[in-house]
Amino acid sequence: MKDLSTAEFNKIRDYIKANFGISLSDEKKTLVHSRLRSTLQDLGMETFSEYFDYLLKDKSGDEITHFVNKITTNHTFFMRETDHFDYYRDIVLPYIEDTYHSQRDLRLWCAACSSGEEPVTLQIITQEFFKKNNNSGWNTQMLATDISAQVLDRAVDGRYPTASLANLPKHWQQEYFKKVDDKLSQVNENVRKQILYRRANLMEPFHFKKRFQIIFCRNVMIYFDNNTRNAVVKKFFDVTEPGGYLFIGHSESISNTGSGYQYIKPAVYRKP
Repeated sequence: MKDLSTAEFNKIRDYIKANFGISLSDEKKTLVHSRLRSTLQDLGMETFSEYFDYLLKDKSGDEITHFVNKITTNHTFFMRETDHFDYYRDIVLPYIEDTYHSQRDLRLWCAACSSGEEPVTLQIITQEFFKKNNNSGWNTQMLATDISAQVLDRAVDGRYPTASLANLPKHWQQEYFKKVDDKLSQVNENVRKQILYRRANLMEPFHFKKRFQIIFCRNVMIYFDNNTRNAVVKKFFDVTEPGGYLFIGHSESISNTGSGYQYIKPAVYRKP
C-alpha cells in the first residue's frame, strides 16, 4: 500500500470540511493515514485515491458512515465539565419549571452526544429534580444526536465500564444503573427510554417542529473554523426558545455580538 500523499490528504480533508465542517490541519495527515489504512487493506486497495473515488461513488451511504466513524474523534466521560451540570440543575431547571409549568414540556438537545454519557447525566439530573420537587407529569424526553453511527449504537445500548461510573454519586450508581457483569453496567430503562438518539450532521439544515429550551453542544465546534462555527451557532440560535440556553465546551468560544446569544458565564450563553 502506498503512503497518503499530500494531494490525496488535501482531497480528503476538503471533503471532510465541505460535508462535516471539520477542519484538519497539516499535522493531521498522519492521523488520517493511520485511521484509514485498515479500511484500504480490507477493501484490497493500494492507494488512497482509489479509496476516495470509491467513497464518492458509493450510493448506499454505508461507506460514508464507515468513513465518518473512522475519522471523527469521540472522547467523553461522565461528569465532564461538572459546573455545567450544576448550573443546569440549580439555575436552568428551576427556570424551566417556573416558565413552562403549564405545558410541562422540557425540550433539550444534546447536539454532539457521542456515546451517551452527557444525555444520560442530564436525564438523571432532570428526573432527580422533578422527583425532589414532587412535580410529576413532565415530558422529559431528550433528543441526543451525533454524526457517528458507531457511537450512537453504543449510546443506545447504554452499557459502560463500571469503573467509569466512579465520579457519579453513589445513589445514582445504585438507582440508575444495573450491573451486567463484573466489568459492565447498563443504564436503567427509565433513563434510556427518555433519550431519543438520532444520527445528525450539524452541517445540514435543522428541521424541528418546536424550538429547544436548552442545547448542549460541547467540545465539537473546536474542530470547526470560524466561519463554520458561526454558521452552526446561527442555526442553534434559530431553534432556541427566547430565554433558552446554549452550553458549549470550555475550550470553545462564540461571538458575543454576532451570535445573538448573551454571554452568561464561561461556555454558557442565553437567547434574549
